[in-house]
Amino acid sequence: MRHSDSPPRRAADARPPALSSNRAAPPRSPGRRAAYSAAALVLALLGGCSSALLDPKGDIGVQEKHLILVALGLMLLVVIPVIVITLFFAWRYRASNTNATYAPNWAHSTAIEVVVWSIPCVIIVMLGVLIWKSTHSLDPYKPIESQQKPLRVEVVALNWKWLFIYPDYGVASVNQLAIPVGTPVDFRLTAESLMNSFFIPRLGSQVYAMPAMQTQLHLIADEPGTYAGRSAAFSGPGFSDMHFATLALNRGDFDAWIAQAKAAPRALDTATYTMLKQPGEKAPVALYSAVAPHLFDDIVERYMRGTVRDPMCGTQASAVPVSLEPHGGQTPATLAAE
Repeated sequence: MRHSDSPPRRAADARPPALSSNRAAPPRSPGRRAAYSAAALVLALLGGCSSALLDPKGDIGVQEKHLILVALGLMLLVVIPVIVITLFFAWRYRASNTNATYAPNWAHSTAIEVVVWSIPCVIIVMLGVLIWKSTHSLDPYKPIESQQKPLRVEVVALNWKWLFIYPDYGVASVNQLAIPVGTPVDFRLTAESLMNSFFIPRLGSQVYAMPAMQTQLHLIADEPGTYAGRSAAFSGPGFSDMHFATLALNRGDFDAWIAQAKAAPRALDTATYTMLKQPGEKAPVALYSAVAPHLFDDIVERYMRGTVRDPMCGTQASAVPVSLEPHGGQTPATLAAE
């Protein structure tokens, strides 16, 4: 029996059949599908978000936006390197990496100490200089330099509504603030009873309004539009609805709004204010064609005895008659003071 010279074929030499390029991919795991769905949901929710602070419509808001971004950038100079180095160290010195240097007795590095302390110190100095300059330039009591005469607005935080008095025009409004574009606005603020906070995010700073006290704020709108104003301090059950609309209008539209207010059927006298200051939620917009004299000052001073309009009992001030008649060029109150 003759045998072949070629060696017998082994089972190991047999080639496996070629894989089909059209083979279906394995199905995704439920966990991965859930992660993708959660990411899509987060992106959808964030798609409707907008930051009013990062989209200012006035000079004060623009300066505050610049301050926020610069401070954020300086802080990220530390945060980002720390995150990157933390991830690098976790990967570099993992247990399976035998090429990493193993130094169990390491205790000190002058170079690392210099970097760790010098960079934060420099950032703190830069932030200190930035805060010092911006604190003075963005002082809410500092008037805005402009060739336009400022518009005076007296703001009273009621429960839970906003009252705006225009002393130069003799009108008032509730939950609606109208201002001319390009004109500085000089706000004087107080509160009827509860402490509150006045805030128009697209125009800039927020300032507290407190009873028996007067605060100030100067803002300006550079673009026409309707900007949301709100209370930025919790003040009770009506706080969430304590909003107002800020109408930044061209001069012609602002004059028309003033004319509309002057034509309103109601006047803000003492009796009307007594009813208005009662607590109430979701108050509608209201306009008043006239305002009681010294209403804002009376609200501020109603807790302060001894003023000319509210003299303290038993003092000499109560015995001094208040008269507007001239007496040798001076009033009796002036003569008594002298």
